Amino acid sequence: MVDPKKSEENETPNEAEYNYCALPMAVYACRPDQSKGRIYEENESATRTPFQRDRDRIIHASAFRRLKYKTQVFVYHEGDHYRTRLSHTLEVSQIARSIARALMVNEDLAEAVALAHDLGHTPFAHIGEDYLSECMEKYDGFEHNDQSLRVLTKLERKYPGWPGLNMTWETLEGVVKHNGPVKIKAGEKLPATLKDIQTMTDLRLDTYASIEAQVAAIADDIAYNNHDVEDGLRAGMFRLDELDELALMKPIIARVKKEWPDISEHYIIQETIREMIGAMVTDVLEETKKRLDELKPESVEDVRHADKQMVGFSPDMFTKVEELRAFLLKRMYRHYTVNRIWIKVERIIPDLFNTFMKHYQLLPDHWQERVEQAGGLIDNIAQARIVCDYIAGMTDRYAIREHEKLFDLYWDLR
Repeated sequence: MVDPKKSEENETPNEAEYNYCALPMAVYACRPDQSKGRIYEENESATRTPFQRDRDRIIHASAFRRLKYKTQVFVYHEGDHYRTRLSHTLEVSQIARSIARALMVNEDLAEAVALAHDLGHTPFAHIGEDYLSECMEKYDGFEHNDQSLRVLTKLERKYPGWPGLNMTWETLEGVVKHNGPVKIKAGEKLPATLKDIQTMTDLRLDTYASIEAQVAAIADDIAYNNHDVEDGLRAGMFRLDELDELALMKPIIARVKKEWPDISEHYIIQETIREMIGAMVTDVLEETKKRLDELKPESVEDVRHADKQMVGFSPDMFTKVEELRAFLLKRMYRHYTVNRIWIKVERIIPDLFNTFMKHYQLLPDHWQERVEQAGGLIDNIAQARIVCDYIAGMTDRYAIREHEKLFDLYWDLR
């Protein structure tokens, strides 16, 4: 991999190199022909840019397919119309591409980061992550963002020449800095996978990510706020007239009702969600262009070394979004039906973890081999990480079935 510190200046591409990009791009965009490379050297594709190749590898990954049965808020059995991690990821990707194109930055890189950002999520959404984090507290910890990096660099096994998917430096940077520079407080350690990857390539944790990665991050915020409103309404956790009290929603709902006075509530909801996404995207574009005009970046590095994120909501929109988040936290994420899931996951995740730690022979054969090859029999941390990988990769329904197989005394006797 090219040393990123030796490639900080954008070079002026010749005409042949410029044609490597499908669309003209801003000077602060990440150009595929100036990528900092991959951890393991390989020949690049003759027909796809490095970032297009990253995107395609993510889509073909086993972890990406499993997102279909991983929870966003509702457990999979509660209905086919609610979002899963997969449908959420696709919505994030679509919004990211739209914003990236409007800003004249690299759509393919923004899409790759958007598609990869949730690969490390556990079954049962953030509830599952909380309990798996507790289980891993004395074994170097667990964090879903670091697990996404682990999937990309270690866990996917599709190539004989290296572990993981061998992503470009820029895609890895985008996943790692999904929420901005990585800041480690005194007494804390880097997450386990990131610490390891840093010895292989410097992801420059103290800088901001590329503008494309920032686009993917804001697209994530836009997608989940809007689809959680739709899913919460569908589930009956709150009513449309209650949303009418929120500063963000009130003028949008009023405008929809004025334009379409005779439509049903179903279509009012659909129009409201569509307009709310549009309002957020428009705000992000206006605010980002304002910040770019102030910074006047001449290269990717100018964006990375800025004193703040270039992509974000305006102060007014941020306040409105925070009010919406507070509403969703109270009325949806802490709804009694969701709290009941907590009680079940409180048993499922720790039961699986503790059992596999005590009896690793209960793991599938190839996972037993990983424990033995990693020296897990004499190194509890190595064994715990492999058990954690196994559980984190489970879908909701697989985790439920594994728990039933192990703890339902009559599972095989019915």
